[in-house]
Amino acid sequence: MFTALLAAAMMSACANYAGIGIGSDSKLTPVADLQQTRSLAATHGNWPAANWADQFGDAQLAALINEALKSSPTLAEAQARLQAAAAFTEEARAQTLPKVGADYAYSRQQYSSTALVPPPYAGSWQSENKAVVSASYELDVWGKNSSAWKSSVSKLHAAEAEQEKVKLTLSAAVAVTYNELARLYALRDLAQQEVQTWQGINDLAQRRLHSGLDTEAEQQGAQRNLATARSALTALDGRMLDTRYQLSALLGQGPDRGLLIARPQLGAGDTVALPDNLPADLVARRPDLTAARWRVDALTHGIDTAKADFYPNINLSAAIGLDAFGFGRFLSAASRTANAGPAIHIPIFDAGALRARLKERYADYDLAVAAYNGTLVSALSDIATQLARIRSGDAQLVDARLAGQAADRSYKLAENQYRGGLSSRLNVLQARLGALATEQAVVNLGMNRRSQQIALAAALGGGFVAPETN
Repeated sequence: MFTALLAAAMMSACANYAGIGIGSDSKLTPVADLQQTRSLAATHGNWPAANWADQFGDAQLAALINEALKSSPTLAEAQARLQAAAAFTEEARAQTLPKVGADYAYSRQQYSSTALVPPPYAGSWQSENKAVVSASYELDVWGKNSSAWKSSVSKLHAAEAEQEKVKLTLSAAVAVTYNELARLYALRDLAQQEVQTWQGINDLAQRRLHSGLDTEAEQQGAQRNLATARSALTALDGRMLDTRYQLSALLGQGPDRGLLIARPQLGAGDTVALPDNLPADLVARRPDLTAARWRVDALTHGIDTAKADFYPNINLSAAIGLDAFGFGRFLSAASRTANAGPAIHIPIFDAGALRARLKERYADYDLAVAAYNGTLVSALSDIATQLARIRSGDAQLVDARLAGQAADRSYKLAENQYRGGLSSRLNVLQARLGALATEQAVVNLGMNRRSQQIALAAALGGGFVAPETN
């Protein structure tokens, strides 16, 4: 009965947060509540595998991604954050367990002859030896320490997911930049052919000028176009060098590393198809969504910890040891000393500090929920956008290839007519320029599609699967 009355008195004396409007109505948005069935219709596909880059059949790309994951400073930063989160979790768990310590003290002191110490010690010098083994345990009545530990575990899971997000972002960046290098190589091949074609037109204009068949205006126009084509070729060389340096930076290496990269040999990649269980499994397949979800969970436990601060804190402690003047009696039974008992702290008035802290936790929780919901919407939009771009690019490629076939056919007909004396050499060269222009369009569309495939693989999580946790 006395214990119950004491508990009631303690509770009534505590600072409290009831009835002052501290709370939150924020909720995580379920994937099913977002309209996406038309844009993300299932097509019986599979989730990307961890080695999704292998679909393009270029061993050098896989090697570059592995190199980046081993040596990138960005990933090293993520690993450091993960280690810090793991250490914090260990520290939080330690707060839920009993603590045991041992202390020893030695002192030499002269006691006053006119104070509290009686003879024979009054006025004498004495050596005091004190050895104590102590233990303490904070009763987690309100779940404060366990909530803090659960919060730290959730933060650790969030840091693990963040590290996977960094890996995925880095891998996708290497693949996209590598594909850009492949594009520039292909465009450079076409630019060289364009320079050769304009050189032929310029030579032809020179001969026609000397023969009196053309004026200097036609010859100057041909020289201008030739110079423009050469300038475009030089620009491509500069862009290729820039791209190599970008790859070097992504690999965490100096700029010379990019100069050693061979010409990419990328294939078309796998057929694009969305998995049937896309909406339901998306949260567990995207590391950014998983990290955002764990941050919300961490703050949920953080709120419980802040609420527990409003209640009494009870700490049990005990100590046993030896305390004696001199060394002769130090190890005797008479020198034994012991104590045990509870220590109770009751928050009565703190000028609103606890309430302010709880409000801050709720504000952080609202922010985390909003961030998760925003990440979810962005994830669905990202997948839908990349898929739409791929479908649009496929349709454009069909027409571009038809145009390319027609341009090649026109070029071959012009050559045949020239051999038969029915057309001029100039018509052949101009037809060649048309064929090169359509081929350039096909190259750009094909390279864009591959970049979008890479982006879609990343949008689908890049092979990430959130581990099951207890």
